[in-house]
Amino acid sequence: MRTEPLLGLDVASLSAVFLALLGIHVAAALVAIASGLVAMFSRKGSGRHVVSGRFYFGAILIVFASACAMSAFRWPADLPLVAAGAVAAVAASFGFIYRRLHRPGNAPHIIAMGVSYVAMLTAFYVDNGPQPTTSVWSDTSRLCPYSTSHRPTRSREPTRSRVILLTDSSATTTTESLLR
Repeated sequence: MRTEPLLGLDVASLSAVFLALLGIHVAAALVAIASGLVAMFSRKGSGRHVVSGRFYFGAILIVFASACAMSAFRWPADLPLVAAGAVAAVAASFGFIYRRLHRPGNAPHIIAMGVSYVAMLTAFYVDNGPQPTTSVWSDTSRLCPYSTSHRPTRSREPTRSRVILLTDSSATTTTESLLR
């Protein structure tokens, strides 16, 4: 996946269309985060809750639409982000429509809006959080150091050797020669 540097950040493209979509996307996401928090912590049924909930719903739809448009610049790498955005938009739509139909009970509305908010924050973290390097994921012995599936051993001593592998890279050749 190729990215371009922009103000210390990596973006998919420096085209005017992408940057305009990114600006809209970020602004709408900030509105969704803030209005979602206001709706969560205000008294249910109050004017503040209703207005902030409508702002949240509109903002989440804009976030999803702009994410879909921006994903064209990094397709298919952005497919998980589009999926998380779809979950957020569908859940928010369900919660909004459920309330508008005046159905009895608050649980479906609250659960749907909560799922929407969590999906939005998850998509943000997946895109902007720390990304695993391929070396970490390709060497499963680092993830599960006590596993014996990656190397047969002769004695019951390999646990200490594997810990050395994890903590001291200079001991790797010595440890490997001991295990043979």
